[in-house]
Amino acid sequence: MDWLVVILEFIGQQILNVPAYLVGIIVAIGLIALKKSAGQVIGGALKATLGFLILGAGAGVVVAALDPLGGLVLAVTGAEGVVPTNEVITAMAAEQFGAASAYILAIGFVLMLLIARFTPLNYVFLTGHHMVFMAMMLAVLLSIGFGAENLWLSVIVGAVLLAIMMVVMPAFAQPWTKRVTGNDTIAIGHFGTVGYIAAGAVGHAVGKNSKSTEDIKFPKGLAFLRDSMVATALSMVLIYLVFAIWGLIALGPDAYQYMPGSEDGGAFIMNALMQGLMFGVGVSVILYGVRTFLGELIPAFQGIAKKVVPGAKAALDIPIVFPYGQNAVLIGFISSFVGGLVMLLVLAVWLGPAFGLALILPGMVPHFFTGGGAGVYGNATGGRRGAVLGGFVNGLIITIFPAILYQVMASVGLTGSTFGDADFGWFGSLIGLSVQVDSVAVGAVLALVIGLVLLVLAILWQVRVVNKGWIPGEAHQQFVDEQRAAVKAAEKAAAEQAKKSRASEN
Repeated sequence: MDWLVVILEFIGQQILNVPAYLVGIIVAIGLIALKKSAGQVIGGALKATLGFLILGAGAGVVVAALDPLGGLVLAVTGAEGVVPTNEVITAMAAEQFGAASAYILAIGFVLMLLIARFTPLNYVFLTGHHMVFMAMMLAVLLSIGFGAENLWLSVIVGAVLLAIMMVVMPAFAQPWTKRVTGNDTIAIGHFGTVGYIAAGAVGHAVGKNSKSTEDIKFPKGLAFLRDSMVATALSMVLIYLVFAIWGLIALGPDAYQYMPGSEDGGAFIMNALMQGLMFGVGVSVILYGVRTFLGELIPAFQGIAKKVVPGAKAALDIPIVFPYGQNAVLIGFISSFVGGLVMLLVLAVWLGPAFGLALILPGMVPHFFTGGGAGVYGNATGGRRGAVLGGFVNGLIITIFPAILYQVMASVGLTGSTFGDADFGWFGSLIGLSVQVDSVAVGAVLALVIGLVLLVLAILWQVRVVNKGWIPGEAHQQFVDEQRAAVKAAEKAAAEQAKKSRASEN
């Protein structure tokens, strides 16, 4: 029977323990369950595998571009500087924790369907990349917290927590989502939810008599900011140039040692610019890899979900709300970026020195998507004031939460980047702290208790608030309706006056 042991060991270590192969297998199983042809199964599995490998290649480019910036920031400020990007930290952790995260993803998706089927939380989370990010974060925190020898404990606890997060967060946001969309047909499945709820709450509080952002005419010259690849490269070039100039002022020629190509007195500023551009290249490669394997993973998951939870609400990615407030997206993005800069200053001056928190440098990707979403939610409940202040609050949140999460993840040995969206910050910090107790069993129980509390609160919220029809921003909506009615009345009166004028002339 030695041959059987050898075969099983080969499958376990060389196939099921390799993340790219495991993702391909998961996709193949999903496509087989949907009764796809052999060609579709093979093609889908192979494409998903290639996408995961592309993700890893992009990670190498990003890490190479980030290393010089980290050294330069530490040299001029004395604090570690981090750009929080979900794709980057996921790619960095994939080699060591990819297998555990793949198991968590697959089992967590099944558990989510069961929760959606048998509780009032009938939401099916279909934002694939955020499933992947949350699964990876949980794999990192639980695998290190419980130890490598307790892999399956990490997988089971992680899958339960992932499933719970995928149904509770859409439920918590649903009243605000209904205000944005005007109906109850879809939900938000994006782990920036706390930022959207905060933006909607701020709008509700301050925007009773504020006009909608959609009455504003923005110059077309700012449209390039909506291209995430361009915005990311531009932001990193600016960040690199700021710290390069700061380094020259503070360190003089000693700053050259931190920039590849400048160690012997090379073009320091131009090399800094190149590193910023290479970061943009790496992120673009990672995004392409993510899109490639998700393009196969999500259809397989969607087909299974429709069979298991008929009639459930699809919880979709944040860009689905962008058409409800296109100006609000740009306003929220800019306001979120400003909020990030303000919180960066607070970290540099106070929180960093006092509590050892890293400097969270503004990343264009999280600020664009979550800030834009926050702008739409803020506008829906509070007009222009809601969009501006909602985006600003989101910027504060996605700067301070990643700083706290980074400290937790650094304590378990993972440094260099962190997750950028709000829910990763607060949830990851809670789970990371819970599993750092001396006993593995106690840590597992604490983590599951956190998940259970969230599940109970979400069920109560769904039954007592969402199902009873409460929608925030009622006063603002009434103001908007009155404004629109007044505009229509004025337009009608003007048309009638013009008609009378033409009649009198004839």
